[in-house]
Amino acid sequence: MTEASKPTSGEDSLIARYFKPLATDPGAFGLDDDAAALRAAGEDIVVTTDAIVEGVHFLADDPPDTLARKALRVNLSDIAAKGAAPAGFVLTLALRHAEEAWLKPFAEALGEDAGDYGCPLLGGDTVSTPGPLMISITAFGRLPQGKMVHRAGAKAGDRLFVTGTIGDAALGLDVLQGGAVAAALADDAAGRDFLAARYRVPQPRNALAKAVRSYASAAMDVSDGLAGDLAKLCAASGVTAVINVPSIPLSPAAAGLLARKAIGFETLVAGGDDYELLCAVPGDRADAFVREARQAKVAVTAIGGLIAGQSPPSFLDGQGRELALKRLSYSHF
Repeated sequence: MTEASKPTSGEDSLIARYFKPLATDPGAFGLDDDAAALRAAGEDIVVTTDAIVEGVHFLADDPPDTLARKALRVNLSDIAAKGAAPAGFVLTLALRHAEEAWLKPFAEALGEDAGDYGCPLLGGDTVSTPGPLMISITAFGRLPQGKMVHRAGAKAGDRLFVTGTIGDAALGLDVLQGGAVAAALADDAAGRDFLAARYRVPQPRNALAKAVRSYASAAMDVSDGLAGDLAKLCAASGVTAVINVPSIPLSPAAAGLLARKAIGFETLVAGGDDYELLCAVPGDRADAFVREARQAKVAVTAIGGLIAGQSPPSFLDGQGRELALKRLSYSHF
C-alpha cells in the first residue's frame, strides 16, 4: 500500500487534518464543539440541503476535487435562487475508505470554493459505509428579514429569464458515459471537455443574488431540467408559461449538436443538472434586472412569459407551433 492510499487514523484525526482548516467562521468554534452558532441580527437565515450520491449524481471515477465543488455549488445555487448571500455550511461524508489520495484533493477544492464564495465550513459528520460514496451538504444563507424569494409569487404578465446556458450538463453526462453525444463529438475534444466540465462542476450564480432579491417575483434553480422546474414554479404561483424555444440560451456545443440533429430539444430542457437560475420578473422591473445582471457579469436571457391558466407550460418553436414533450425533467424515483 502506498503512502497516499493508506487509510487515515480515526474520525477525529481525519477532521483535524482535512476539515478543521476550512472552519474559518468564529461560530464554527474550530470544529471543537457539537454545534455551530450563526448570528442573525435583523436578518433571516436561509437553509438548504442537497446530497450527491455515487452512481446517481456523479460517476465512480469522477475526480474528488470536482465532487467537492459540485457538492457545495449545488447548495450555493439554491441560496442564490432565494436572493441570499452564503453564510456557511455543514458537511456529511459517507466514505467506503478514508484515504489520503482522495481526501487531500477533496478538502483542498472544498476549501478553495468555500473561500471564493464566502461560505465557510461550520461542522458536520463523517461515517463509514459499505455502500456508495455519499456527500451531503446543508448550506446557510443570509438576507434582510422577509426578503426571501420563493417559487410562489409570480404573476401573469411577468417575464421569464434564465442565466447561463441550458442543457450542457445532461450532454456532459452522456459524454462521460460514452453515449451518442460522445460519438457525435468524436472529433471535437474541446466540445467534449466543455460539456463534461459543465456536468462535473456547476457554476452557481451567486453574484446575481442581490438582483434576484431586488427584482424577481419568484425564482428557483434549474436542477432537474428547465421544463420540469418551470412547471414547478408555475404550479406554485398558480400561473402557466409560454416559452419561445429559439430564445433558450444554448452553448455553441449544444447548439451545434441540435442543428445536426444529434440530439433532440427535449434532451436539453429535461435533462437536469444545469444549476442555472430561473427568474420571473415583472415587466416594469425587467430592464433594471438585466442591467444589474450585466453589472454582476452574469448572462441572463429572456425566454418567455407567464400567463393566466393552470395548464402545463407551452414551448413554441420559431413558427409559433407547440412542441410536445414526453418528459419534463429528471426524476429520482
